Amino acid sequence: MTKAVILVSGGMDSCVTAAMAKDDGYELCFLHLNYGQRTENRELKAFHNIADFYEVKDRLVVDISHLAQIGGSCLTDHMIDVPTADLENEEIPISYVPFRNANILSVATSWAEVLGANALYIGAVEEDSSGYPDCRRSFYDAFEKTIEEGTKPDTHIKIITPLIQLSKKKIILAGHALNAPINLSWSCYENENIPCGECDSCALRARGFNQAGIADPIL
Repeated sequence: MTKAVILVSGGMDSCVTAAMAKDDGYELCFLHLNYGQRTENRELKAFHNIADFYEVKDRLVVDISHLAQIGGSCLTDHMIDVPTADLENEEIPISYVPFRNANILSVATSWAEVLGANALYIGAVEEDSSGYPDCRRSFYDAFEKTIEEGTKPDTHIKIITPLIQLSKKKIILAGHALNAPINLSWSCYENENIPCGECDSCALRARGFNQAGIADPIL
């Protein structure tokens, strides 16, 4: 069975992405990055819970807390408040962690090359996200070229973004159809015990479940 590295934050999108990779027939290898985010411990717990659900043997947790030292985001800098959700905002939000996904993909590529995996799965969402520049498919197309240039000649790794054009409603419905363990996921930017219900991530999740006509299992 061919291996794929799945980038699993512990959030709902990465949970559904893992379910899709499983459905595609890949052997799952789970990668999680701790980068000094506010909910680091809760996200890590969700990562392991989802990995246990899928009986994932190859799992890697990597510390890239230099992103917290660099700062510039409310997710990593406790001096910057997490703002109340504004789902109509068209500007890049303060929750954007500068070039985070490039850091994550670099680690994932290194591990994938060693594992002999030929795919990286990431739950990036372009249509229904908060406008992060590193969640666009054009970014992943460019990074694929970087991988091709910077790895061994016999290494060929595709970046698969199965959610890239989906709304949260469609992500939830897809996860429900695949029996993804969404109840084990964690989305809140602010809290590690009870979802704040006010950040962008909580608001997007709540709107998605409401539109899907399904109750959020973590509530």
